Amino acid sequence: MDELPVKVYILDRPYKLKIKPDDEYYLRKAAELIDSQAKSYGQMYANNDRQDLLAMVALTQITKFLQLQDKQQFMDTKLEDRLAEIDQLLDQHNR
Repeated sequence: MDELPVKVYILDRPYKLKIKPDDEYYLRKAAELIDSQAKSYGQMYANNDRQDLLAMVALTQITKFLQLQDKQQFMDTKLEDRLAEIDQLLDQHNR
């Protein structure tokens, strides 16, 4: 599949990328969220240092990602345990 040239802006700075066409929506949405959150942090903390703002966005988003990852892992474990219980009950029933 051919790559698509895309330009997104974060803190008024352009970033030119080549991506898979299927990724365009997510890339643009991510850039919008990063830009919005960075600008919000800039207003909240009266900070205009782009590196600091982007670091704060990265910390916030990675923290959320790790929390979701832990929750997903917990849910997967619960599901696996429940499926094992059901499998065991079916085995007992079929004997």
